[in-house]
Amino acid sequence: MNICLLIKDFAMGKKFLPDGRPTKSGGEIHGENHALQLIKLGNRVTIMAKKRFFFTKARENLNGIDLIRLHPPFRWLEIFLRLLTTHRNIDAFYIIGTPKFAVWAIIFANIFNKPVTLALTGKAEIFSANKNWRNKILAKCTNYVATTKEIRDGFIKSGGISPEKISILPHGIDTDKYPKSDEKRRKNLKIAHKIEPNRKILLFCARIVIDKGIDTLQDVWKILHKKFPDSLLFVVGGGLNELLDDLRRLSAELDDSIKVIGEVDAPQKFYQMADVYIFPSRHEGLPTSLLEAMSSGLPAVTSDIGGCEDVIFNDVNGYRVYSEDAAAFAEKISILFENDEQRLLFGENAADLIRKTCDFSIVIPKLAEIIASR
Repeated sequence: MNICLLIKDFAMGKKFLPDGRPTKSGGEIHGENHALQLIKLGNRVTIMAKKRFFFTKARENLNGIDLIRLHPPFRWLEIFLRLLTTHRNIDAFYIIGTPKFAVWAIIFANIFNKPVTLALTGKAEIFSANKNWRNKILAKCTNYVATTKEIRDGFIKSGGISPEKISILPHGIDTDKYPKSDEKRRKNLKIAHKIEPNRKILLFCARIVIDKGIDTLQDVWKILHKKFPDSLLFVVGGGLNELLDDLRRLSAELDDSIKVIGEVDAPQKFYQMADVYIFPSRHEGLPTSLLEAMSSGLPAVTSDIGGCEDVIFNDVNGYRVYSEDAAAFAEKISILFENDEQRLLFGENAADLIRKTCDFSIVIPKLAEIIASR
């Protein structure tokens, strides 16, 4: 199958913004992962995205992906011309998010009777079919993929999409890259990092922005540090420089108990070393970092929002609490810090769930089937 994947941005060429935030979005990461995994299944994949900068190439091959960057202001025309000439052998279309230029691919697919699948990974992307002409076209796809139940409901209520056209499918991860840790591995890593092996570590690994609940995280740690003065908080991820500085200042006030790591390419050792994962985000689809943490055998205390509700089950593999309730977060984390047996059981349950539902070996064949179906 020859698949055309459309996404707003891809491989823009800049890793960080001036304020410190990474430029690579979750959608772009999912797009790259899905393209590479679909290629592994024997498909050909072309990605079409915006050309934002003069220095980025209009067309290049990235790890087997045929990447096309569409030129403004006539992206719609370029799509049609390419689909009629250089890319006339496209069999199916797969759209991630709602880039404006993607509606022209939907129009093309409808004219030439080719299947087109629209996938949404965040609640903010849910569209109202009656709002404008573009949204009406977005409502004319063959298939729809929702990464969470919340997005599925949004497709139905706002988009007017028939439920039988919608599949709930997580974006997936490669669980082999995030193997399940155990107490021996955890303690050895702590010793290697000159940390006393019985000290508890709380981990946050995501973008450092307010929407991820960094202010709540700080309030939670103030409570936990009083109760567990020997414990540590590891903060892993790039983000706003001012928020990273706030965390460093708070650490100085709290006995240097916060380790601000910053952006890393391979967070696996932090998942393997930590005891509990915290995710106090205010808005979320299905957070990749949460799936990675769970795959690594970490119990999680998360906000009661979005895709967290699809994978975290209270008293089974973690806890969900109100996103801005620092006291509730601290209470649930305290339970896991104090009860090793429960913490380890929750971690086992978390790892098993992700391997059964979110591994690429399960997700990608289902996705390929959806993309091909008419």
